[in-house]
Amino acid sequence: MTMEEVELCFPQLNTSCWKTKRPLSYTVPIYLVLSFISLLTVTLNLLVIISISHFKQLHTPTNLLLLSLAVSDFFVGLDMLFQIMLINGCWLLGDLMCTFYAVFDHTVASSSIAMMVLISIDRYVAICDPLHYSTKVTPRRVTVCVSLCWILSFSYSVIVLKDALKQPGRYNSCVGECVMSCDIIHQFTDIIVVFLIPITVVIVLYMRVFVVAVSQARAMRSHIAAVSLERSVKVTVKKSELKAAGTLGVVIVVFLICICPYFCVTVTGQDTSVSASSVTFVICLYDSNSCLNPLIYALFYPWFRKSIKLIFTLQILKPGSCETNML
Repeated sequence: MTMEEVELCFPQLNTSCWKTKRPLSYTVPIYLVLSFISLLTVTLNLLVIISISHFKQLHTPTNLLLLSLAVSDFFVGLDMLFQIMLINGCWLLGDLMCTFYAVFDHTVASSSIAMMVLISIDRYVAICDPLHYSTKVTPRRVTVCVSLCWILSFSYSVIVLKDALKQPGRYNSCVGECVMSCDIIHQFTDIIVVFLIPITVVIVLYMRVFVVAVSQARAMRSHIAAVSLERSVKVTVKKSELKAAGTLGVVIVVFLICICPYFCVTVTGQDTSVSASSVTFVICLYDSNSCLNPLIYALFYPWFRKSIKLIFTLQILKPGSCETNML
């Protein structure tokens, strides 16, 4: 075997792509970091999925949104396994799997952003219209909205990647490559539909939530000493909603910090493939957001810490464990 053959993705093919030449001091840390993030993302989000799905007391509209976000983040963790494979510039699974990966990746990314929009709407109604929250935001309506978001995300991905679906590998210049259409129309559509519109909605809604939350907090501090027992109960409910808004606000801020650099790179027209060294950090930052969400829950939500303890001690396997008091 010659030195030239060693550098090919498929040494037996003359049309094979060349492997990206990088020193081990660069590739090994990247492999380790992405593998660690992938494993941690899958594990933590699986804990969120099990917790909310198993314990009936956690079946609230807000938690159903967190459940859908955890499912999306779980798939991001699995998606990172494909990205790890592409670090050396070689795709070994064929053109059909490349197309499937592209649709899967696009759908998961779109649905994750859609969940952030729904979470913002949920907190907006809870804080700005608390008297009608229980009638406007019901588990059934949330389930319908979440289902629609996943269906629309998948449909949008199919429409955007329709040419690749008709002819897998049509954009590949050699065997072992996995690229999709990167024309200006595709990039512009993604930036508008997947980034600018949803992020604008999220920011506007949470700015409104922040203003109302601050005014409510001031009102509660001013009247806390004079309220009656009945009023105190109402204030406690408001405080719980404000705390939930604050926690989910942290989730959204972290999300914006992680996602904005990725789309900024896209806007500038740089290569956004995971094999490009110029955007490796941006890709890691984008993917790490899916790992950070469960860590935020563990920091701010006592029910999540309690559920983790019950899961690892196998208490959830006992009959009637789904009725456990988690709050």
